[in-house]
Amino acid sequence: MADVRTVAQAQQLFHPDGVYLNTATAGLPPDPSWEALQGSWSKFRAGTAQGPDYDEWVESARGHYARLAGVDVQRVAIGNQASVFVGTIAASLPDGAEILTATGDFTSVTFPFLAQQRQSHRRFTVREVPLPELAGAVTPTTTLVAVSAVQSADGAIADLPGIAAACAANDSLSLIDTTQSLGWYPLRTNDFDVTVTSGYKWLLAPRGTAFMTIRPELMDRIVPVAAGWYAGEERWSSIYGSPLRLASSARRYDISPAWHSWVGAAPSLELLADIGSAALHEHAVGLANAFRAGVGLPPGESAIVSLDLQPGAEQRVADARVTGAMRAGKLRLSFHLNNSADDVAAAVGALSGWISLSSAVPASRERRTRGRRT
Repeated sequence: MADVRTVAQAQQLFHPDGVYLNTATAGLPPDPSWEALQGSWSKFRAGTAQGPDYDEWVESARGHYARLAGVDVQRVAIGNQASVFVGTIAASLPDGAEILTATGDFTSVTFPFLAQQRQSHRRFTVREVPLPELAGAVTPTTTLVAVSAVQSADGAIADLPGIAAACAANDSLSLIDTTQSLGWYPLRTNDFDVTVTSGYKWLLAPRGTAFMTIRPELMDRIVPVAAGWYAGEERWSSIYGSPLRLASSARRYDISPAWHSWVGAAPSLELLADIGSAALHEHAVGLANAFRAGVGLPPGESAIVSLDLQPGAEQRVADARVTGAMRAGKLRLSFHLNNSADDVAAAVGALSGWISLSSAVPASRERRTRGRRT
């Protein structure tokens, strides 16, 4: 990355049409990612691209992700969607497992376990509790806690220290989906047994990129059910025949990559890792709180703001060319690296006086609403 180390410098690398406050749905590519993709497509068109050439992009993305997440790169697997990794974990749990989840969490976190529950021989129990009660609901019978670090619907932040401590005290596994957090929230990835992340939101990567971190001691217990040639210790000599020769690291869980997506992912992750979690967090939450103050709401802890709107407000937002998303019946705005104080001013101008009083409760660990993410 060419001398980009600050948020102010990085903001010059984005070119949205209007005011883009929708990273929680899909992040924007910075210039280096866009340029890398154009070069990749040119080689693809000319027939000069070779499969092994893409390994460099994959490993670059893996390394920068490890830096951003604060984990050893040997613990990082790459894939295409977070739910594929969650499904791998679900398929490896013992019969009779009890899974503890948050009510209303995004279904990529919960569906893989509910699907296992439907298999009569598995005898899974999936227990849901409100997000604020999750840490206190862990018991010695809990096999695994699965939850999003930040809820997609409204930006509520789970009690991650409490969950980590409760899992340790009860010998329960922890699986944290960081899709709506890593990239702006300084999450302690090493505190958890498994984390999964889709890259196309806060990591500013193309869709079809995802990561899993896993503790080394779990690799004998978690079967790489989707293993293919890319999970081999030596990829390009693992494409034919037996015996099984999986990678000794978390690469054994790798899913064969959608090549061009990883070309776009690597520069974005390098940019985010160079800036660092602390600066990204300060910037994103600072803008979100500037917006909250501008429309008369109390400050919050999240880069995601969820708003009940008065009738007619959606049209005002559209007329102001502010892009957000409607989730769980509310307007969801998300502030990230591409945003500035000017974006805050535009959103405040469009929404001042058009927000219902019920929005005055900021998304935080005290959330008790339900919702879904996309």
